Amino acid sequence: MNAIDLIILNFNEVRRRSIKLWRSIPQEKLHWRPDDEAMSCIEMVRHVLESEHYYHQAILNKGSISEFDSPFEKQPYTTVEAELLFAEPFRNEFINTVQAFSNEDLSNIQIDRSDVGYIRDLGDMLLRIAYHESVHTGQLLDYLRTAKVPITTIWD
Repeated sequence: MNAIDLIILNFNEVRRRSIKLWRSIPQEKLHWRPDDEAMSCIEMVRHVLESEHYYHQAILNKGSISEFDSPFEKQPYTTVEAELLFAEPFRNEFINTVQAFSNEDLSNIQIDRSDVGYIRDLGDMLLRIAYHESVHTGQLLDYLRTAKVPITTIWD
């Protein structure tokens, strides 16, 4: 297994666990938020899916996108399944892009996001994308505990 295969495995494992958690959110809790400043549960799911699409575009651009026209913004919030279905083609394109990189690309391609404080090589950027989703999965676990929702086991 090479580095690209491991990165794809990590993306798939992180997403599998996220989906397991997302699907466990009761419909009546989708718009729950711990306070007025926080994202709701469904907004957090959307944020993760939309961010992955943004990061994909940033990787293709080799840097931040100044004018990001998100296809997610036009979609109403309904269900987790609707979010996953809408995001599926974007996810597939992202994974296909990652699979097309070589191991050398992981250290030779630079992603310039100096507008938000960093320039990183592609390998680092890809790991950051998976980490971003993982952080929000942990945050959503806390949301559900706070909302007194039984927690599904994602640590299988």
